[in-house]
Amino acid sequence: MRDPYSTLGIARTASEADIKSAYRKLAKELHPDRNKDNPNAAEKFSDATRAYDLLSDKAKRAQFDRGEIDAEGNPANPFAGMGGRGPYGRGGTYGAGPGGYRESEFGGFSPDDVDLGDLFEGLFGGRARQQQPPPRRPFGKQPPPPPPKRGPDIQYRLAVPFVEAAAGRDQRITLADGKAINLKLPAGVEDGTMMRLKDKGHPGPGGPGDGIVMVEVGTHPFFRRDGDNIRMDLPITLDEAVRGAKVKCPTVDGPVMLTIKPGTSGGTVLRLAGKGWTKKSGDKTADGAQARGDQLVTLEIQLPVDMAALEQRLEGWVDTARPREKFGL
Repeated sequence: MRDPYSTLGIARTASEADIKSAYRKLAKELHPDRNKDNPNAAEKFSDATRAYDLLSDKAKRAQFDRGEIDAEGNPANPFAGMGGRGPYGRGGTYGAGPGGYRESEFGGFSPDDVDLGDLFEGLFGGRARQQQPPPRRPFGKQPPPPPPKRGPDIQYRLAVPFVEAAAGRDQRITLADGKAINLKLPAGVEDGTMMRLKDKGHPGPGGPGDGIVMVEVGTHPFFRRDGDNIRMDLPITLDEAVRGAKVKCPTVDGPVMLTIKPGTSGGTVLRLAGKGWTKKSGDKTADGAQARGDQLVTLEIQLPVDMAALEQRLEGWVDTARPREKFGL
């Protein structure tokens, strides 16, 4: 795999937010379901996922930046970069003409080119022959062979209704092998969230790959998300606003009764605690349930379709309030 920074199209100084944003953009562009006519999309999607896995892990990213691991997360060659830094240069010789010693690929002299027995004989007048030299060992420890390659990942797209995502309800997903499993949505799930199913990919020599699930949260006709909260506009009649009333209000958990105080103005915002989106913090409530934000309900006063009766009742009456006075009007 090529350099993970290049794969995601980001600089080496990119922040965690930059890495996440770049990956989400690529994931949406390269998802196989959206590129059925492009056979290279699945491979590029897997490359982007592996690059994100490495760079989103602070420890692995630091190791990669220091050259300790490669783009696949495998240990780098411990001798990489050693050659050619010695005083004689890579591939050079010491001495001129026949008999010169050849430099090894790691720098210095190759043990295969130097006869240690002859060297000791020249220094000690032959006494080295009386003592058997120790067996020669390879110069340095060779790097371990790379681990067997895991099977390819399998990409899935999971469409989740707005109300299901808001409440964090488990989702049913059918895998490529035909098995259906319950999938627990992460707290604060949002459109484009990527989930990894370990060992749910294609088989390979080093074990199966993973399943990569991209969550697509649907829209709703009257609910809209605002961080951990959910907003909606609730129409009420003029007489409900004037006299007060108890009205039904929809939530993602089903309708609840909402109390309208007498004399309520249009634009008033009422708060329904705990009826919002699951919180990204993953906090729990006292009863162990997933903590959620609130539902914010903006009241809209709806005038009657037939205004004749209302006009008759208001005949001769004028509201003396000056609601635009704060604007200097």
